[in-house]
Amino acid sequence: MKTVLASRSIEIPEGVTVEIKSRVVSVTGPRGTLTRDFKHMDMDLKVIGGKGFIYKMRFVYSHFPINVSLSGNIVEIRNFLGERRVRRVTLPDGVKYVRSADVKDQIELSGNDIATVSLACAQIQQSTSTRNKDLRKFLDGIYVSEKGAIPAE
Repeated sequence: MKTVLASRSIEIPEGVTVEIKSRVVSVTGPRGTLTRDFKHMDMDLKVIGGKGFIYKMRFVYSHFPINVSLSGNIVEIRNFLGERRVRRVTLPDGVKYVRSADVKDQIELSGNDIATVSLACAQIQQSTSTRNKDLRKFLDGIYVSEKGAIPAE
């Protein structure tokens, strides 16, 4: 059965302004501005309290250790399956890269916009896809291990 009318109410934190004009939603806060256009679809909105979104990615390898480094806004992946080729992934604006100090072989990508953070993680994971090999045997790659909202302090 189709829902004819539904309404929800959310609390807007202090220091955050929300503008809605012709189903275009703009949210401005101390961490920046986000704009979304909802003209083309039925809206399904979800409010998550926090300071942004974080994705944690782990390196999985059996023999050749994967080396990942950041130069500018480009993530460089070296020694994947022992290959000499350097794989490069450009991070979108607003995505922050952090190498975990306490956990070995883990990176953390965070930002305000869940779409750009998840896009960057997907591009990193797809850059390490194994081709022309048995996928049951060669499970090497960089995979998302944890994702969610950054908790409010």
